[in-house]
Amino acid sequence: MGPTQLATQDHGKRVASVFEMEEGFSLFSSSENPSEHTENPPLKRKKGPAPKMLGNEVCSVCGDKASGFHYNVLSCEGCKGFFRRSVIKGAQYICKNGGKCEMDMYMRRKCQECRLRKCQEAGMREQCVLSEEQIRLKKLKKQEDDQARTVVTRTNPLQTPSTSYKLTPEQLNMIDKLVAAQQQCNQRSFTDRLKVTPWPQVPDPNNREARQQRFAHFTELAIISVQEIVDFAKQLPGFLELTREDQIALLKTSTIEVMLLETSRRYNPEIESITFLKDLSYNRDDFAKAGLQFEFINPIFEFSKGMNDLQLNDAEYALLIAINIFSADRPNVQDQALVERLQHTYVEALHSYICINRPNDHLMFPRMLMKLVSLRTLSSVHSEQVFALRLQDKKLPPLLSEIWDVHE
Repeated sequence: MGPTQLATQDHGKRVASVFEMEEGFSLFSSSENPSEHTENPPLKRKKGPAPKMLGNEVCSVCGDKASGFHYNVLSCEGCKGFFRRSVIKGAQYICKNGGKCEMDMYMRRKCQECRLRKCQEAGMREQCVLSEEQIRLKKLKKQEDDQARTVVTRTNPLQTPSTSYKLTPEQLNMIDKLVAAQQQCNQRSFTDRLKVTPWPQVPDPNNREARQQRFAHFTELAIISVQEIVDFAKQLPGFLELTREDQIALLKTSTIEVMLLETSRRYNPEIESITFLKDLSYNRDDFAKAGLQFEFINPIFEFSKGMNDLQLNDAEYALLIAINIFSADRPNVQDQALVERLQHTYVEALHSYICINRPNDHLMFPRMLMKLVSLRTLSSVHSEQVFALRLQDKKLPPLLSEIWDVHE
């Protein structure tokens, strides 16, 4: 069983919901900045874990049974959720009784202004409330780390602390070839820049002709990327050993994922943009101006940011791309055993490479493999985007239609 199958076996169904937003997060004051000065500042709890609950504590806001410390205050689940929603939405409430309601379990449902005021007076702090986006990203990071630890457990024989890792001459030669091939393919793409439709300099984002030109601009960049990936795959040791049918099956199903890996290499976190062909940079709004949906754009940028945080070098990217291409569980692959054997060669090389170059980060290897699981989710989001483009009557070029199975 290959690493992608290993990582997806237990988590394939759950990972599809990675980008969904969820509520129900509690933070404590120990990790936050001091609150602003007030006339009667709330007592600060000492840093450290929350005090143990005895089971008979009551909410400081409404008197209901408390569930724990939320946003710096002992409170119930209801007041915790009410305060969080109020802060995130920037809600403004109006009391019908001039702000003089006595807050209890009954009145909390009747007067939102007094309930919010009582939350603040009890010591709840807005600084402790995460936005929907922060919650989602925090949960995504935790899920990836949990899944990475699962992979560590399953691959425990590889993770023996006393093991002395060393790359064989064959592995060193293979890595050198991969990096050289990648650089060669990138360089070849730079020469195709003149073939790309120029980005229109029209200020009106709704201009129909300019929108069509932007769409053409991105599809032509995608064609260059596909050609680059095909050229790189043909230079992967073992790829040409496969039948033509299996080569096509692997390329058709992995191309968008490899494109996203390549895109993440070009992400600039300082300006939150992605650069193609050396100096063509685009932010989220640029993608939207070309007709793409933010439901597709945002996950791409989030994935790129996550990959950028790993700080991978050229060799690590090249090996990860090779592992992604040689995925035996792709549809229509006939000789799965051969594909899996070829993939294992790259997995072993990546594992040894990381253990040698990142000896203190024992989660890096499984964390990289988990990125391949995230790519499966992004691939399905991409399919939805392609379908949406068809509904908008946007025609994809024949090469993209063929590789993404789009039939007019």
